[in-house]
Amino acid sequence: MGSLSKKQLIGLHDKASKIKDLAPGKLATLEAIIKRMPTRYKSEKPEPKPLFEKDAEVGKMIDEILAKYPEHKRVLFLKAKYENNEPLSTVELSDLKRFHQLVQIK
Repeated sequence: MGSLSKKQLIGLHDKASKIKDLAPGKLATLEAIIKRMPTRYKSEKPEPKPLFEKDAEVGKMIDEILAKYPEHKRVLFLKAKYENNEPLSTVELSDLKRFHQLVQIK
């Protein structure tokens, strides 16, 4: 149904070369078949990347807001989400920026 792989043919050539009474033409034919076959290489595994990278600016804003208002429920919720490596939506980021501006004004 199929043929031997290149590694299998190399192993067969090694065993056949140990036989003393084997015709050299057969070994040469086997070597030619091996040289004609493509050499396949496995690619390296890619480095795993985190799905979400924390933004230091967002963490700083959260800390500044909670320093002034430690029981702010919305910011506590956003902090929990930030610490669990969940991405913050654009609405949540705009809320956080608005809260941060209000804290800086007061």
